Amino acid sequence: MTTSHTVLSLIKPSGSLTLGNLLGALLPMGRQQDSARCFYGVADLHALTVPHDPGRLRALTTETATLLLAAGLDRSTLFVQSHVPAHSELAYLLESTAHVGELNRMIQFKEKGHGRPATRASLFTYPTLMAADILLYRPEQVPVGDDQRQHVELTRDLALRFNNAYGAVFAVPEIVTPPVAARVMDLADPTAKMGKSSAEGPGVIRLLDRPDVVRRAVARAVTDSDTGPDAVRPDREAKPGVTNLLEVLVACGGDPAGLTTYGALKAAVTDAVVATLEPLQKRYRDLAADPAHVHDVYADGAATARQVTAPVLAAARAAIGLT
Repeated sequence: MTTSHTVLSLIKPSGSLTLGNLLGALLPMGRQQDSARCFYGVADLHALTVPHDPGRLRALTTETATLLLAAGLDRSTLFVQSHVPAHSELAYLLESTAHVGELNRMIQFKEKGHGRPATRASLFTYPTLMAADILLYRPEQVPVGDDQRQHVELTRDLALRFNNAYGAVFAVPEIVTPPVAARVMDLADPTAKMGKSSAEGPGVIRLLDRPDVVRRAVARAVTDSDTGPDAVRPDREAKPGVTNLLEVLVACGGDPAGLTTYGALKAAVTDAVVATLEPLQKRYRDLAADPAHVHDVYADGAATARQVTAPVLAAARAAIGLT
């Protein structure tokens, strides 16, 4: 395989991974392994920006790491963020390059912490850690959705400012629109994404859910009162719930042809989702039964990541005046 570029993607262990994470992120990440050098992992440091339970963080880090392997990302360099100290150290150098005003303008900080006395400082400086995550691996391009575009724009600004002040250390990545991936919405609220933050809600399917749990979630999925012969049709504006179910069905390899009732649609979606999750869950159980193997994979990945990031961090330290 000839790799033409480097890809980095880290997943924050803030909750159990969902069907939305699988179809919208993990499967596309797997396809990138054919053409890129991929660094994937668990962004455990990013989970410290809000109040958390240490035991739950450890458990979710292990679960997420195991699921990445179970999802077929074994041809990538897999690591846990905190096991590569360069991420934290470069983040501080970039904090010393960033301005309070630009961090204060970050939409995520405004929504989650601005004006709240108990807000953690790490939430305010979170974009500099994200910038370090990116710049350490010298990517030429960063595929980014609308929700993170502002942070990647700041990453570019910090790289340019650092380079102008101290010398050309960082490659300044280009922001690109990622390939269209499945966008799975919450089954109970099809106007919202199905995500880890809402993983305890009734409209979320978790990757480790049993078939009966999947069946209940799909059975309760929001549809509408249309009973016409063409009720089962995609229409994002008028029929968001039905459209979401149809998109999940197709993304999981199902065929909507011939479906004329919501009951038949939900039965088909249930079968397709269960069939998609079954092999992943089996691989997860096998891996979870051999934690030493998972540990070794991530230890090897962290060693590779430390080796790759060391020259970038060393150049940044020297440029900024550290001995």
